[in-house]
Amino acid sequence: MQELANIFIKSIFIDNMVFAYFLGMCSYLAISKTVKTSVGMGAAVIFVLGITIPFNYLLEHYILKEGALVWISNDFIDVDLSFLSYIMFIAVIASIVQLVEMVIEKFSPALYSSLGIFLPLIAVNCAILGGSLFMQERGYSSIIEATVFGLGSGVGWFLAIVGIAAIREKIRYSNVPPALRGLGITYIITGLMGIAFMSFMGIKL
Repeated sequence: MQELANIFIKSIFIDNMVFAYFLGMCSYLAISKTVKTSVGMGAAVIFVLGITIPFNYLLEHYILKEGALVWISNDFIDVDLSFLSYIMFIAVIASIVQLVEMVIEKFSPALYSSLGIFLPLIAVNCAILGGSLFMQERGYSSIIEATVFGLGSGVGWFLAIVGIAAIREKIRYSNVPPALRGLGITYIITGLMGIAFMSFMGIKL
């Protein structure tokens, strides 16, 4: 249990997708103009990461990596399909994103309209694919650990986009120099938030 808590906390604060690796910046910058749309996008990212990472974990361990097909027959012990990892991971991500898009369009047309093109673009959001590749690289020992990592990464991205959206709503009424208005001040604030998140690197459970 302590190991799971460690993975969850670390993926939120220390290995934050936005502030540690700067992944998913296109959606982060484009959607974070209002808190309402940011919450919707953040929730969608949590769901997609929470589903795709454990699914890709199963895909990796029972189909793709060397010897994974031994459960079918010992004749497949030398088969290595790991070269298909990228395309298979992306196919899974695209399928889940399509499902999310359909659900949001059905139950929240206003949010669907607000998110616009960036909702289907979750499929090519590097934070989503990055989560699956980090899972593969770190070699988690169970699907539970992979799921906790996926949810933690999603929560970390959620906190990042909602945090920057809240700040952007406030600075709308501030006297920002004309040259820095818009993305300029957003980049600066993102850098400062990244430095602030570095203070969590000392966390150990």
